[in-house]
Amino acid sequence: MKTNVQCLIVDDEPLAIKLLTMHLSRFDSIKIAGTVEDAVEAIDFLNTHKVDLMFLDIHMPEMKGTELLRSLKNPPAVIFTTAYRQYALEGFDLNVLDYLVKPISFGRLTQAIEKFFAAHHTQAIPTPNTEIKDEFLYLQEGSIIHKIPLIEIVYAESMGDNLTFYLDDKKITKRCTISSVEKFLARNGFLRIHRSYIVSLKRITSIGPVSIFIENKEFPIGKTYRESVLEQLNYKAFLNK
Repeated sequence: MKTNVQCLIVDDEPLAIKLLTMHLSRFDSIKIAGTVEDAVEAIDFLNTHKVDLMFLDIHMPEMKGTELLRSLKNPPAVIFTTAYRQYALEGFDLNVLDYLVKPISFGRLTQAIEKFFAAHHTQAIPTPNTEIKDEFLYLQEGSIIHKIPLIEIVYAESMGDNLTFYLDDKKITKRCTISSVEKFLARNGFLRIHRSYIVSLKRITSIGPVSIFIENKEFPIGKTYRESVLEQLNYKAFLNK
């Protein structure tokens, strides 16, 4: 089983490199071998280093990411990272693993990583590192990255295409799905109790057969989540009610 995947990030935007680096640092099985800002640097790096997986931007100076990929005789596995959706078909023709549209969410990146491990026949898919002293959720919105301490999140509520995080003293709304952050939050002390709600386990103050409470606010437990929620909370006695 491959347990130390060497990856290269190729992107001319320092902010994009920073966000992707932060996301990837949560995976024990992924090692960032290097980051470069153009295709020429990428070629030099690939000629001198072992790379299993390359995160490749498309719009770069001198040579596009698609041109770089076509020029390589033995390219590593590639995941395109771009702000432009119109290159998805070309990416498919180039046999890339996945096509991530910026800003890249942690949940969407996790799906791409899972595709890599599935394609390379490994016996286990890596899980993000949960032994992190300072745990934050990073949400990018335009050129701004919100750094949210997980300990301050009380719950998250999904409304259409938007997800609102309710913190101790404020709320932050992001255009993303609840599913895109569910796995990450579940590994860090949160529980999905409804199609619209994820709550902090530490903030739950009381539990009933069909709902949980955080202080005076009641949250319904969805029918499809009820059995797993009550079992995880060790309230199996409620299952027959």
